[in-house]
Amino acid sequence: MRAKYFLVLFFMAGTAQAQFSSRLTESEWVDSVFNSLNKDQKIAQLMIIRAHSDKGDEYAEKVAAIIRQYNVGGLCFFQGGPVRQANYTNYYQSIAQTPLMVTIDGEWGVGMRLDSVIKFPYQLTLGALSDTTLVYQMGLAVGEQCKRLGIHVNYAPVVDINNNPNNPVIGYRSFGEDKYKVARLGVAYMRGMQDAGIMACAKHFPGHGDVDVDSHYDLPIVNKTRSQLDSMELMPFKALLDAGVGSVMVAHLSIPSLDASPNVATSISAPAVNGLLRKELGFAGLTFTDALEMKGVAKYFPGGTIAVEALVAGNDMLCLPEDVPEAIKAIKAAIRQKRLTWAILDEKVKKALRAKYQLGLPNQTLIDTRNLTEDLNKQTDKIRDAVARATITLVRSETGILPVLRDKKVAFVGIGLNNLNVFGTRIQLDHQADTYLFSYKESADKANEILASLQKGLYQEVVIGVHGLSLRPANQYNISGAALDLFRQLQAFPSVTLVFGNVLSLSYFADAKNLVACYQDDDITANAAADLLKGRITPQGVLPVSVAGKKFGEGIIYHKQTSSLHTRSLPGLETIDSIVNDAIARKAFPGCVILAAKDGAIVYQKAFGQISYQGERNMDINDIFDLASVTKVSATTLAVMKLYDQGKLDLDKTLGDYLKIVKGTDKANLKLRDVLLHRAGLVPFIAFYKEVIDTSTGIPSSVYFSRERTGAYTIRVAENLYMRQDYQDTMFQRILKSPLGTRGKYVYSDNDFIFLGKVVEAISGKPLDVYVRQEFYEKMGLLSLGFKPREKYPLDQIIPTETELHFRNQAIRGDVHDEGASMFGGVAGHAGLFSDAYDLGTLYQMLLNGGVLNGKRYLSEETIKLFTAYGSSDSRRGLGFDKPERELKKGQEPYPSVLASPATFGHTGFTGTCVWVDPEKKMVYVFLSNRVNPTRNNRVLLDLNVRGKVQDALFKVFNR
Repeated sequence: MRAKYFLVLFFMAGTAQAQFSSRLTESEWVDSVFNSLNKDQKIAQLMIIRAHSDKGDEYAEKVAAIIRQYNVGGLCFFQGGPVRQANYTNYYQSIAQTPLMVTIDGEWGVGMRLDSVIKFPYQLTLGALSDTTLVYQMGLAVGEQCKRLGIHVNYAPVVDINNNPNNPVIGYRSFGEDKYKVARLGVAYMRGMQDAGIMACAKHFPGHGDVDVDSHYDLPIVNKTRSQLDSMELMPFKALLDAGVGSVMVAHLSIPSLDASPNVATSISAPAVNGLLRKELGFAGLTFTDALEMKGVAKYFPGGTIAVEALVAGNDMLCLPEDVPEAIKAIKAAIRQKRLTWAILDEKVKKALRAKYQLGLPNQTLIDTRNLTEDLNKQTDKIRDAVARATITLVRSETGILPVLRDKKVAFVGIGLNNLNVFGTRIQLDHQADTYLFSYKESADKANEILASLQKGLYQEVVIGVHGLSLRPANQYNISGAALDLFRQLQAFPSVTLVFGNVLSLSYFADAKNLVACYQDDDITANAAADLLKGRITPQGVLPVSVAGKKFGEGIIYHKQTSSLHTRSLPGLETIDSIVNDAIARKAFPGCVILAAKDGAIVYQKAFGQISYQGERNMDINDIFDLASVTKVSATTLAVMKLYDQGKLDLDKTLGDYLKIVKGTDKANLKLRDVLLHRAGLVPFIAFYKEVIDTSTGIPSSVYFSRERTGAYTIRVAENLYMRQDYQDTMFQRILKSPLGTRGKYVYSDNDFIFLGKVVEAISGKPLDVYVRQEFYEKMGLLSLGFKPREKYPLDQIIPTETELHFRNQAIRGDVHDEGASMFGGVAGHAGLFSDAYDLGTLYQMLLNGGVLNGKRYLSEETIKLFTAYGSSDSRRGLGFDKPERELKKGQEPYPSVLASPATFGHTGFTGTCVWVDPEKKMVYVFLSNRVNPTRNNRVLLDLNVRGKVQDALFKVFNR
């Protein structure tokens, strides 16, 4: 078989197929293909068979023979090369009666399987990230790799929780031990791939993390109760199902609490697949079995019987059956025996065909092999470098920062090395270090030689690099006993230990004085680690697992230093600490998080204080805050800008042009431009809650509220407090009947943005929270940014606001602080948005970039300029956005700060938040606090002008 021949053949076949298929709707194409299949072919359409591109043409012809004879549904490619795989894919597609669904198990990209393609980082590495942006970007890049190579489904991400360090098969393939983080990162990876047009696959359902048996060889048993599964293993799967993952892979696990039948794996268990996954969790997408050739199931159900059991259980796609004809034979026998029906099987076939249509199989074209390898590697190193620099974790430090190497006599000891690697070379060149190498084959004699040389050399700092670790836990991750003895004796010297590769191996290095986790053992990570020791970057990662006496999520993080060798902070940053610490001492707020980005890079990120005055815990940079009125610009105005960009919204049209509810009222003729500028004459605020308080008891009236979600009481207002749904109509009537003031006069009003939120919903046909999530937050990977955070995050990550005594009579946490927004169900145009500092800052970096983030455009530059400019002559407001005061009255402090340029735009929030962008200084500034905790009557933040002073201090430091 010659590649040239089958490329031409595929081009001819593919072109004809595309011309025919492009005229058909999904249902027409599915019906036409389905009707062309005989019974054996229908069964075979549910089978994914193994394919390699490294076994030569003789092997390829055996695969081709199965395709020709049985018309199987798809292929799963394993080892090989990119051009060879492309050529074989082109050939196989050319001979297939029905287009083949091409799949791959590429958890860290197609480089996991293909030579000459660079691997992306492992998922455990990604678990050290503090946000989801890079994970989304990697998912998108992996999806683009698959698209370029003619792959339709990638069996990723792994959303098993790494809660058993002795797991022989998951380990480094998992995002980590924190179920919430596994969920967030899994969703980000999935969305990236699916945004690229590739079907993602959540695996290994219902959770393969807590086992110590490899299902490739035997059937692992998970002895957990159903409630334990619900609270741990199932949580990330539920998150991916809610986020729209296209497929799920079901694992070979014995879980007696789901199915007590002996030797029956979840992959062939009806209670697990049809019961739990389908009926209880409501998953309607494709299910793939884990490989049916794996001994964990094959040893108990030989031949084609395993395929029957998998279909009876409720699976759609049979992954890697050992024998296709045997499986077909067994399935037909099961139908005759009435264990299966043709009706059920036909529906599975149509479901698979619908997925093929949606993945573009009817219109696929020839894979062009020109520049293929270069294209596949185009994004990889950039993402690897960013991940390496963002994940390096300072696990332990004697002083809270890394040792200073400048002006010291330094030695490098490379454990696990035969030859000096990139990291050792950098230490040698950067610090004029002497180098010593100790491989895992060396004896104690060699270790003693090294120790004697270090003693004689009078070294002031020893850099210990640990390399060559195994990815699996067997044999101490490949670390020799002699190497561990050397490491322990090296702790007698002033030293810093950097462990490269599997972070789980840190358990053997817990005694290090200064311990750094570097999650990959490659040249890019080596250079990032060397830059860390030189002071060019600082540690930003957190542990994805509990190890070396530290809990997952821990890591010593400190803000960016100068690019010099000095370890002290930039001059002036201490001013920020002074401002904030003074404010905390004067009880302006319990704590805060500050972030600043300059020229597109984070230059300052720090958490101060505690989350409340009860001393629950310290504030963390990943904490999620109620943004209050920052919602107006970060959700509602953003949505209005998008619709304006698309020509769907006219600023000079009126509320009556878009909202039926206002017609016939004096609100109908209010122009959207005036509404955005707070010049429409609407009253500033309506205290809706006062009308539903029982005056005799001072608590919410039972006429309008219930302590349980039941019947008509469906609007969650707070914990154990649900409002009657129809009362929202009354609230709108209150706004419509409210007196209208002077039009054209600036009066700041929440009601303006309540109306604008409804305009967005009327035009888009989607709820406000769904529209902004789908158009902006999800696509940017900003998962903490959104409404109703209790649905996505644990309460301990959401910062408490007020202990409210006048309406809800409870401490508010995870529910919106604004009473009106709470009565609108937590989603309103004026309030309700929550975020951490990073995600909010990233959103505004997009605006500073002129509407572009990570190469993708969200808004036009012209629209951003229009909305962020001054919108009228009689106020400081832009269209939606707040801006600096134009003229200060006598005794008035500059707003938002002394040094903010007139181009600055952003907003503040009542809860103690703000975000400001200064296009002239190329700077984004985020300040998040909970100054309303425990009471809104605390004005110290405002009186001290903390937010403005911090903003000016940042300007002075980073705009010299």
